[in-house]
Amino acid sequence: MRAERMGFVAWALVLLGAAVMLAPLVWTLLLSLKHNAELVGNSGAALHGPYTLENYAAIFGTSRTLRWLLNSAIVSLGTTGCVLVLCSLAGYGFARLDFPFRRSLFVLVLLGLAIPSQAVILPQHQLFATLHLHNSYPGLILPGLTTSFGVFFMTQYMRAIPLELDEAALLDGASRLRIFWSVILPLTVPAQSALAVFTFLGSWNDYWWPLISATHSDMYTLTVGLAAAQMNYAQTSGLGFLMAQAVFASIPIFIVYLIFQKQIIRAMAGAALK
Repeated sequence: MRAERMGFVAWALVLLGAAVMLAPLVWTLLLSLKHNAELVGNSGAALHGPYTLENYAAIFGTSRTLRWLLNSAIVSLGTTGCVLVLCSLAGYGFARLDFPFRRSLFVLVLLGLAIPSQAVILPQHQLFATLHLHNSYPGLILPGLTTSFGVFFMTQYMRAIPLELDEAALLDGASRLRIFWSVILPLTVPAQSALAVFTFLGSWNDYWWPLISATHSDMYTLTVGLAAAQMNYAQTSGLGFLMAQAVFASIPIFIVYLIFQKQIIRAMAGAALK
C-alpha cells in the first residue's frame, strides 16, 4: 500500500514537472497562431480562437528568418563535420600512437577544459579582425573547432578498443591510416554520434561568438537574428510574428532530437555514470 502511494506521488511530481516545462512552449505556440492586432495590450487573447497561420506565412514572404536559418545550418553542419574529423584523428593519435611529448600534449588539451571561451574572447576577436574573418562563415565556424572535450571524449573511447586489433592489422601489412579508417573508425560510430549531436546542438544554440563576429544582418545566425528582431522589430512586426519566428527556429533542433534521441540519452546516461 505504501509503495502504491509512493508511486502515485512520483507520477504526480513527474506530471507536474512536465506541465511546468511545457507551459512556456504551449504559450509561445498559441501566441504565434494569433493575429498581431488581437495581441496588442492583451496577450490573454491567445487562450481562445480564432487562430491563423498568417504569421508563419509572413516568415516565408518578408522576413530574413530563412536567411538566418540557412546561416545556422551552414555553421552548425560545418562545425560538426570538422569537429568529428579533427577529434577522431586527435583521439586516435593520443590513444593508439606513441610519439614524443604525447602525455604533455594531452595534459595541455585537458587544460583547455578549464578555460572558459569568454577568457580568450578579446585576443580571438583581434585575431579574426586581423585575418578579416568577421562576417564570414569561416569566422563563425573556426572557433567551434577548438573543442578539448571532443578530443578527450574520442581519446577515452578509442583507448577502450583492444590494441590486438592494431597489431593484427599491422601483421597483415596495413598502414596506420588504413587501420584508423577501416578498423578503428567503424568501432567508434556510437561515440561519434553522441559527439555530433552535442556539437550540433551547441553550435546551433551558440549566441556569444556569432553576436560578436557577425555584425551584418545577412550573416546573423538564427539566435542572433531572433534576438535582434526582439529588440528592434517587436513593436512594429507584432508579438504573434515574433513568436512564430521562435517556433519556426526551434523546428530543426526538434527534428534533430527526434532522430538522435537514443544517442542523446545514451550519451547523457554515460556521462552521469562517469
